[in-house]
Amino acid sequence: MKRLIPGLCLALALGGCIQDEALNVEAAIDGCTGSDVQLAIINKQGTKKSIDIYISKSADLSSQNLTFTLSEGSAIHANETLPGDTESTYDFSTQNPRYFTVTSEDGSNAPVYTITMIPAELPTSYHFESLMEGNSDYPILYEYAPGAGGNVTRVLQWASGNPGFKLTGMAGSPMEYPTIQVSEGRSGKAVKLETKDTGSFGQMVKMRIAAGNLFIGSFDINNAIQDPLGSTLFGYPFTQKPVRITGYYKYKSGGLSTDADGNLTDETDRGDIYALFYKAPDNSHTLDGDVISLDGSIDPEVILFARIPEMEEAEEWTYFDIPFEIQDGHSAADINAQDLADGKYKLGVVFSSSIKGAYFIGAVGSTLWIDEVNIECE
Repeated sequence: MKRLIPGLCLALALGGCIQDEALNVEAAIDGCTGSDVQLAIINKQGTKKSIDIYISKSADLSSQNLTFTLSEGSAIHANETLPGDTESTYDFSTQNPRYFTVTSEDGSNAPVYTITMIPAELPTSYHFESLMEGNSDYPILYEYAPGAGGNVTRVLQWASGNPGFKLTGMAGSPMEYPTIQVSEGRSGKAVKLETKDTGSFGQMVKMRIAAGNLFIGSFDINNAIQDPLGSTLFGYPFTQKPVRITGYYKYKSGGLSTDADGNLTDETDRGDIYALFYKAPDNSHTLDGDVISLDGSIDPEVILFARIPEMEEAEEWTYFDIPFEIQDGHSAADINAQDLADGKYKLGVVFSSSIKGAYFIGAVGSTLWIDEVNIECE
């Protein structure tokens, strides 16, 4: 008993110190993605909470696959289940907007969001002036040109590898990410892309550098470690035939590149600018990060391709003008006017501070600035 009583007292004391962790009271939608989503503007201030989701005008409203980023532990459900709804898709063809309730982990908070689908097109001019509000981790740039006089609104939420860099823990503030907005543009603001060291995390997974990149498409963070090339998805529906891409850049190389094992190579790092145009059998079909292989070959699905010649270092804003060229195995007949109007082609535009950054080859410190980009079309 002399040995048992002190042990029992200790157990009771420890038990008294261990408290159940409080359940989260927050109930909010922090993000929304989907194969048709080009931009999601979330308003969660006050009592009237809403999301305006801009989707391709060719999208099927009856089958919208939406993935919501929610506050920890919370759940979401549509207030009314429609016949066209499935486990992962929602039907907006007969009701738009629709209403969704988000319930907090502890059940004490259950705000209702009004979600509206708005048909839109990709813009053809990019100025890098606007940042999404409410995201304190890393910058997210977007373009917005409201429709007027019967014109369709043009919107784009730029994608980048910033979500993947967050996993490294190397950024102490939003301005320390590889892809950021800066105020010193050629006109107004610009985007700055810098190749960064990924630290011990990157060494462990053989992803020692993270190129600053910006692209039209999406980044699948859930697949970023297992399949980094597959997590980078290029392109959104585009209803015009692109002819050339123009704009301005500045570039500073970080020197000789290192490979995925950290070994120094004999190649001086340089930046990259390219654009691709291809046909997609459906809106969920995209080309991914290996659209250009290490040997420079281009995915055979690409119909039109534009790429800057070998990028030179430039301290001042330098104009570029790159034509789209028909790729081997394709002809002008592969671009059908009706299919264009129906949104069956996709456009991808890619900027990177390291030309082989997708394969984790590059030089820390390589920096590319981009501003005032335009896609000229027929």
